[in-house]
Amino acid sequence: MKSKNNLKSYWETNIKYVIVLLLFWFTFSFLFGIILKDFLNEFSFAGFKLGFWFAQQGSIYVFVLLIFIYVRLMNNLDKKYGYKK
Repeated sequence: MKSKNNLKSYWETNIKYVIVLLLFWFTFSFLFGIILKDFLNEFSFAGFKLGFWFAQQGSIYVFVLLIFIYVRLMNNLDKKYGYKK
């Protein structure tokens, strides 16, 4: 059985990962797609204004990428604390 300190440390690390990844998602979806869209629309990406691209496509791509990053981080965390079989 795992010690309470290991469980607490595991959970705290997990929460840190979630908070950081949610901050990235917030930045790309809300800030870039809504708040900074007028500034970003001065640039283009793949023929579209960058602010529009973040609002329509970019935030979705970032969200999917963050899912894969979270899975990788959690697999490494599981190995570190001995939860990986």
